[in-house]
Amino acid sequence: MIRQVIFTSVLMGCCVAADAQGNVADSLNNGEIGSRLSVGGYGEVGYSRNFYSDHVSRYSQPEAHRNDPSHGRFDIPHAVVYLGYDFGKGWSFGTEIEFEHGGNGIAYEKEDEEGGEWEQETEKGGEVELEQFWIQKSFGRWANIRAGHIVVPVGLNNAHHEPLNFFTVYRPEGENTILPSTWHQTGVSFWGRYGDFRYEAQFLAGLNADHFTNTGWINKGHKSPLEFDIANKYGAALRVDNYTVTGLRVGVSGYYGHSIGNSYPRNANGVDAEYKGVVAIGSVDFTYNNHNWIIRGQADYGYLGDAEELKYVYNRLNSKSPYKHSAYVSKNAYAVGIEAGYDLFSQIHCLRNSQQRMYVFGRYEQYNPYASKTKGVGYDYTAVRRMALGINYHPVRQVVVKAEYSKRFLKSLYNNEPSVNLGIAYEGWFDLGHTKLAQREQYDVQKLNDRINQLQQQLNALEQKTL
Repeated sequence: MIRQVIFTSVLMGCCVAADAQGNVADSLNNGEIGSRLSVGGYGEVGYSRNFYSDHVSRYSQPEAHRNDPSHGRFDIPHAVVYLGYDFGKGWSFGTEIEFEHGGNGIAYEKEDEEGGEWEQETEKGGEVELEQFWIQKSFGRWANIRAGHIVVPVGLNNAHHEPLNFFTVYRPEGENTILPSTWHQTGVSFWGRYGDFRYEAQFLAGLNADHFTNTGWINKGHKSPLEFDIANKYGAALRVDNYTVTGLRVGVSGYYGHSIGNSYPRNANGVDAEYKGVVAIGSVDFTYNNHNWIIRGQADYGYLGDAEELKYVYNRLNSKSPYKHSAYVSKNAYAVGIEAGYDLFSQIHCLRNSQQRMYVFGRYEQYNPYASKTKGVGYDYTAVRRMALGINYHPVRQVVVKAEYSKRFLKSLYNNEPSVNLGIAYEGWFDLGHTKLAQREQYDVQKLNDRINQLQQQLNALEQKTL
């Protein structure tokens, strides 16, 4: 009977886990945890051949680098492990550990805005990040409170950043350039679902204006080189999604917060104390998945108050500071993009029945992290239009092989930037072998549930005899 009791406990978990495999969750952030212990993740491998110069002066001296040789790279942009646990009585826990670019420890990069100066990256934890770590209390489907390190779902990319949620080999460039990606911070979230709506409101530590740049706007503003996240200033985020139309999700999201002075040590004088550095972002996005089509689009617009004063913030002037920047930052930034793909295999009977898919897609986007000249200083190479054409092949539901040709179109003064990108990625929850168990015993989910009830009755009878 002891063996039966153990088998009951395991089987009770496995049925829910097996059922959960029917749908791939957007991410751990959506709370789609299928059993008491949930394990999942996603990962990407990419190869690129870039047919343009990688020299630091390719924008300041474009004619000199027009015929520079191509360059290639292999990369593992993201390898992520999800872990979640349901404690019962509405309490649950979730975490997401991300390995970026296949490694950890110190990394080096060339800072183009600093004249190609070599710098050590000072991201907290090198390139291993705790992207999510939260404890949640659920009062019902309509009301959940989550506290900890959470994803900030502003824009399409942050809310749906897993590799099965975009066609290109790498994350969409526009949002990935002007906004943090994936944007994650420590704070408190209230979220829920009611009718055709999903909603989420967050209270967060503010962004750090010391990290803002001319080529990335607020992209690095959520990072900290310290052992803690600075919270001298605060921010708030809001997102609402609607699912009324079959196959269509439409979302709006936004952010508001202060950024100047949200640094360490906090300077009580000068620019740091006098200005706020308001960050305000508005975004609208949609996903349509029906009739063998997938279409996604987004538009983001951002405003940064007191942008002209950032150059004079103490930490940006101090050459020994990890925040040293000499370039101006724009008051405004924007990114718009749309992609559409059609499943060719939907028209081939045998491939459709085997659940294989082959999307032929196109993407167009336009973005500029330096959309307004600060004090008349321009960086015209930041204005980018980009197109991509390619295929996504899904041999199974949770795996995709990607190939694309893309090209960035810059202003006429500069050289355009074509490339070929190849990639393979996966995303999903792991059932720890329970599906194979069900297949071996020739049980379906209903039969497993019936067997659980039988074993539970035997357990109850044993408990009665013991008493």
